[in-house]
Amino acid sequence: MPVKKKPLVVVTRKLPDSIETRMRELFDARLNLDDQPMTPEQLMEAVRTADILVSTVTDEITGNVLKQPDCKVKLIAQFGNGVDNIDVVAAHERGITVTNTPNVLTEDTADMTMALILAVPRRFIEGAAMLTAGGDWPGWSPTWMLGRRLGGKRLGIIGMGRIGQAVARRARAFGLQIHYHNRKPVAPKIADELGATYWDSLDQMLARMDIISVNCPHTPATFHLLSARRLKLIRRDAYVVNTARGTVIDEDTLTRLIEAGEIAGAALDVFEHEPAVNPRLVRLAKAGKVVLLPHMGSATIEGRVEMGEKVIINIRTFLDAHKPPDRVLPNML
Repeated sequence: MPVKKKPLVVVTRKLPDSIETRMRELFDARLNLDDQPMTPEQLMEAVRTADILVSTVTDEITGNVLKQPDCKVKLIAQFGNGVDNIDVVAAHERGITVTNTPNVLTEDTADMTMALILAVPRRFIEGAAMLTAGGDWPGWSPTWMLGRRLGGKRLGIIGMGRIGQAVARRARAFGLQIHYHNRKPVAPKIADELGATYWDSLDQMLARMDIISVNCPHTPATFHLLSARRLKLIRRDAYVVNTARGTVIDEDTLTRLIEAGEIAGAALDVFEHEPAVNPRLVRLAKAGKVVLLPHMGSATIEGRVEMGEKVIINIRTFLDAHKPPDRVLPNML
């Protein structure tokens, strides 16, 4: 009896060893051991040869990539929650299924967000650099390296989904007052638990907060949600934290306002033109005005393994001719 041929699965980036090993066991998996992002030409070749593409946020899977007449791929199994790098509409029109890995990184991202909420007002990175960057620390002084107390401050969360709510729970434990803007209010039970105040008007919320935390997904509607006009509403002594997507904020305007002292500072784990980082932001970081991290919000071993396990489940379910549990449709975006 002939052995059934395994489907060809092209994996665009290096994944945890345990996940890659399991993929090799289950599929004809072509791995990216060098972990170099694929070029557009390599992606086009991948969709022409693979049955399944395991993509990541660094892969720009555009309509042009998917609309090739000899496109063979039937499933794009995204290793990640966001799918803004994939033209989901074009995929749907071609009969290509798209999946992602939701509900895995909530706690990891919320942990990082809370760390940044702490780091900026309390000047953690600036203080650490004094000891590690060759600075001459004169010793403790009553007026040296003074930051801002968190307790009693108002935190405005933009996007009150799973991550936003997880951030709110952490922030409330630190004595922050929780405010939020969302497409619609959360359930009354959740609002009561968090002591959260809902703002239908983002403009009004921004003008009243001490710290702004961006936790909404990237969609066409959230591109530059914090526009130049809205950024100018933020108070001079307020801070902006972003662990969502860089494109939600007009980065040039944010940089200019911090340089001018019209916003106190920012902590950014994501950037508008990632992986490029604005040199002006780097200068502000060196001056202690901003904290910059290289997209580390979800970077835990446990989280990455769980993401990989979800990818495998989505692939196996698809190959069994069932609806994958994490399918993404255009009307969901």
